Amino acid sequence: MSMIRIGNQTSKTASPLTLPFEYALEKRFDAFEWFPDKDPSGAGWEEKDLDVKTRHWIRDCGIKQDIRFSVHAPLWADPFRFGATTAFRASLNLFEDIGAFLFNIHFPLEQDLRDYLDAIKPLIGHIDAKRGRLAVENVPSTSPEDVNMFFAFLEKAKAPIRHVGLCLDLGHANLYDATRNDYLRYLRGIPRSVPVIHVPVHENYGDTDSHLPIFSGPAAQDESGVFAFAGWLKERRFGGTIILEQWPDPPGLLDRARRKLAEMLIPCEGG
Repeated sequence: MSMIRIGNQTSKTASPLTLPFEYALEKRFDAFEWFPDKDPSGAGWEEKDLDVKTRHWIRDCGIKQDIRFSVHAPLWADPFRFGATTAFRASLNLFEDIGAFLFNIHFPLEQDLRDYLDAIKPLIGHIDAKRGRLAVENVPSTSPEDVNMFFAFLEKAKAPIRHVGLCLDLGHANLYDATRNDYLRYLRGIPRSVPVIHVPVHENYGDTDSHLPIFSGPAAQDESGVFAFAGWLKERRFGGTIILEQWPDPPGLLDRARRKLAEMLIPCEGG
């Protein structure tokens, strides 16, 4: 079974923007996600903020310390929106320049899933040509049935599409109306036939997408849900990446989260 990697992500609040990555280097994390998502207010960053020299430094650090990189497309980059093609192109250039392995996009908010699949086929082909993987992430309005339907459409495609998988966002599963505050019930709705390849972990109280560090929200009082989630990953022989989607104060909460998750997942790595 492939090794499970645990890492962190860039942040809109970090300055300089490479600070979370420098922390990952210092703490020997083995995964990191780059998420260019600048707000209209100016908060955050975008691809052009990383020049060629910096991109080469990132790539070289990743090779030296065996870090698996992923790139999360901007939050607004829905393929049906004007300008999305340009946004995807900028993120894909970053993906290639730093030697990333996985590219992450969101499920659609409203569009028909067949139309969505047709719209992202150029992206699917591009990632395949680069020998990478494409992850499609559940948003708070994405149901388990939506997930299953989308991957059923993939299975019925004319040519096999094996490099596309699910990015299972645990916090978003906890916010889905029918499974609010019960993400384990959400997980039970996703069969083993759906390939889970990427997992952002964060907590909330079912009210808003607050991105609390894992073990600092509800799990601070009761870890049984996270333990059951780890068991779900073990049963599926998960071998992808787990991303801690926050830059907390203090950053040491990331170390604690990684350590506790790794302890829960050790039997999984042993097969």
